[in-house]
Amino acid sequence: MERHAPELDPQVRDAVETFERAGLPPWYSLSVESARTVEDEAFAATDPPAVERVREFAVPGPRGPIPVRTYHPEPSETRGVLVFYHGGGWTLGTLGSADGICRRLADRSGRLVVSVDYRLAPEHPFPEPLDDAVAAYEWAREHAGSLGGDEGDGEEMDPVPTPTGQLLLYPILAQTFDTDSYEENADGPLLSRADMAWFRDHYLRSQVDRYSPFAAPALADDELLAATPPACVVTGGFDPLRDEGTRYAARLRDLGVGVVHQHYPAMVHGFLSLAAEVDAADEAFDRVAERLGEF
Repeated sequence: MERHAPELDPQVRDAVETFERAGLPPWYSLSVESARTVEDEAFAATDPPAVERVREFAVPGPRGPIPVRTYHPEPSETRGVLVFYHGGGWTLGTLGSADGICRRLADRSGRLVVSVDYRLAPEHPFPEPLDDAVAAYEWAREHAGSLGGDEGDGEEMDPVPTPTGQLLLYPILAQTFDTDSYEENADGPLLSRADMAWFRDHYLRSQVDRYSPFAAPALADDELLAATPPACVVTGGFDPLRDEGTRYAARLRDLGVGVVHQHYPAMVHGFLSLAAEVDAADEAFDRVAERLGEF
């Protein structure tokens, strides 16, 4: 596998330069409040596709209501469900900043997408965001039938069973920054080693949490990972997180878990959010949607 291309995809480079011309400071240099404002504005959806039914409400959580937004591309039909957790280093991200990618996922995969606005660090450190994520999944599993059935027919469909697949888009799987991709992409673009340290320090309560498999899934034992559903792992060559995603995919494969690793050597972290500007990202979105259809 080619770890990274000789240079960025030209359209990605143009997008990065647009961010740089806008004078966006690195995440680690900002207050949390300012970083959230910048993230929400900078990653607002660009010409997202229309989705026939979009609803927003809150579901019960262990520490109070959890806002969610659902995207149903064809309300007259029952569709498979994708529970989506936005990125942002556990510190940034909203339903609004994830709106574009969720609309595209619903539109291209045909899935009913449930986007979860889990609590964020540092106000809610590990494991509180994870607790919200689990609660939202359990709620979706119980109530997906009512979300995906014909509107107003009153029929309660069977709940979603155990997950049929896992989709990991340039995931954070470790809390130690010792891979080649961290060395090669220490200064970014778009995500740097210093940014990741900033996110980690806000999220984890102490250094002890770095060694929990619930904060660093790469540390999960073989028995647990072998029981996970088929996976699609997406990585980019110019992303500090590249190697941990690659290793996770390889480990799942070695354990007998079905896995498709979609690697894009000329892409950066978060590149699927650039689908409106970058042809290769748009094509990657189609491949992700195709894989979702196989789960």
